[in-house]
Amino acid sequence: MPKDITILAIESSCDETAAAVVRNGREVLSNVISSQIALHTLYGGVVPEIASRKHIEKITPVVSEALKNAGVSADELDAVAVTYGPGLVGALLVGVSFAKSFAYAKGLPLVGVHHIEGHVAANFIEYPELEPPFACLVVSGGHTHLVEVTDYGVFKIIGKTRDDAAGEAFDKVARAIGLGYPGGPKIDRKAREGDPEAIRFPKGRVEGAPYDFSFSGLKSAVLNYLNHAKMAGETVNDADLAASFQKAVVDVLTERSMDLVRARGYRKLAAAGGVAANSALRASLKAACDAENVAFFVPSPILCTDNAAMIGCAGYYEFLKGVRSGNDLNAVPDLKLGER
Repeated sequence: MPKDITILAIESSCDETAAAVVRNGREVLSNVISSQIALHTLYGGVVPEIASRKHIEKITPVVSEALKNAGVSADELDAVAVTYGPGLVGALLVGVSFAKSFAYAKGLPLVGVHHIEGHVAANFIEYPELEPPFACLVVSGGHTHLVEVTDYGVFKIIGKTRDDAAGEAFDKVARAIGLGYPGGPKIDRKAREGDPEAIRFPKGRVEGAPYDFSFSGLKSAVLNYLNHAKMAGETVNDADLAASFQKAVVDVLTERSMDLVRARGYRKLAAAGGVAANSALRASLKAACDAENVAFFVPSPILCTDNAAMIGCAGYYEFLKGVRSGNDLNAVPDLKLGER
């Protein structure tokens, strides 16, 4: 029998300080997340310096709790995996610095992990039967990509946003209609009270680029609608606006994803990233896949948000391939998917 591989994983790319212990890539022994949402809500969004300071406060107790919950000592670990990009540079540096120090002190191999690779890998935790190749829609606050996952940790980007990411558009529209931060979950809840057909907003298509997205025009259309209503003295139904905006985003994400599945002959489609927790998007993708007999995979909402279990999973497959990071590992805030 091959030896079990137990990995301590650390994630600190934005406003969650997270640590997890993962065995053999898919068995999560612990998954601890310390969220800063309440703190940043006061400012209407993430304040990078505050996020970094809070990571410094939380990283040691979060890692200790992850090891305790897993019932694993540092001496039983085989490697340390850590997110090193993309993300907020100060926030990333806290996790990377801690991981390097921990790995050096314990004589453990260190594996740097791409944050988005982690989001995709969350599907492997949720679905033990899932294996590459498959198509994947990556939707988060900073990314909107359509990718082919050709092997573990091997991606081919087929389409991406030309401007705002879907999650960024959710945040900006939520702020514009007074829902506040975080925008995605608040628009999701408000939209359930509204009529998605009430207002016709443009879909984020790009002419001549069948798999790309553009959400800046949609965001501008929402702002123009609000400004026109204000100048005309009209009352805006926030629930209808939220539902109509959400439908415009969900429709184009679903259409583009299914176009890729059909064109490349995939029978498996996965979704990943924070926006994959959106209830309307999950339902739309599931219905579209069911209609064409395509298997659909999406992690539980807790695994869609930033967490360290997904980093442990991605790190495991990188570890098996022989990927090792040195003590010179640094934070790379603009790290591209597929780069090392």
